[in-house]
Amino acid sequence: MNVTMRKIVRVINSQRTTEGGGFKVRRPFPTSEVEDIDPFLLLDEMGPADYAPHKALGAPSHPHRGFETVTYLMDGAMVHEDSIGTRAVIKNGGVQWMTAGSGVIHSELPTDDMLALGGRMHGFQLWVNLSAERKMIPPRYQGYEANELAQVKLANGGIIKIVAGEVHGATGPVETTSPMTYAHAVMQPNDLIEWSPDATHTALVHVFAGVVSVNGEQIESGQMVVFDRSAGAIKIDSDLESDETVQLLIIGGAPLNEPIVRYGPFVMNTRQEIVDAVNDYQNGVLVK
Repeated sequence: MNVTMRKIVRVINSQRTTEGGGFKVRRPFPTSEVEDIDPFLLLDEMGPADYAPHKALGAPSHPHRGFETVTYLMDGAMVHEDSIGTRAVIKNGGVQWMTAGSGVIHSELPTDDMLALGGRMHGFQLWVNLSAERKMIPPRYQGYEANELAQVKLANGGIIKIVAGEVHGATGPVETTSPMTYAHAVMQPNDLIEWSPDATHTALVHVFAGVVSVNGEQIESGQMVVFDRSAGAIKIDSDLESDETVQLLIIGGAPLNEPIVRYGPFVMNTRQEIVDAVNDYQNGVLVK
């Protein structure tokens, strides 16, 4: 039986920049070429970076309103603290999904051990927009360890770790505010992934290690594939002339189709809402 394949509309090349307390990131968007990919606002690959003792970096205390921040850590360890009273450690393979909603102040800093001893830090941060009707919902924090994520073994030794949504029949543990898929795949030679996201959803495949075939097109590390919104399958095939392990993110979600006004850590629908967010932060409202 012939399977309809989703059409690739563009391939984005990541750019390197610096964020937070000075850590270097590789970023497919937002850049001067791509502002956002509805409902997603940002994707940063943090590292991999090997820190000497007392040199590890993080993101000091800062505010958010109007969207969700997702930190997925493959190597390293960080402490999350926020103004709603959460204090949690995220470590190898773990994820934290923070819904900023009406406003939260948080920090993500190396653990004491990571700071004292040094080590490798490697992970991703994804920003997910909230709809206008949910911009001001109460803040919420969800955290999961590596062994709590759903996992699917591939035929030739690879694995898919599912944070949210469904891939290959397994569903991730995160309760998302809007329909979403977020998964990390580690593929060995001759592994195959077939993903059929909802026809109306944004669908992205971001490769960050190795070379892979995505719907017949060769995609290299640092490239993100953006698909059209239509019914069809996405076929990811590591059957290329390489024995290199491939790593990639599978990301999908329902677009909001709403105006976006963003100012640093605030993402709203109107300029006045941004002014209100800045005033609330300056007046201490976000810490309540």
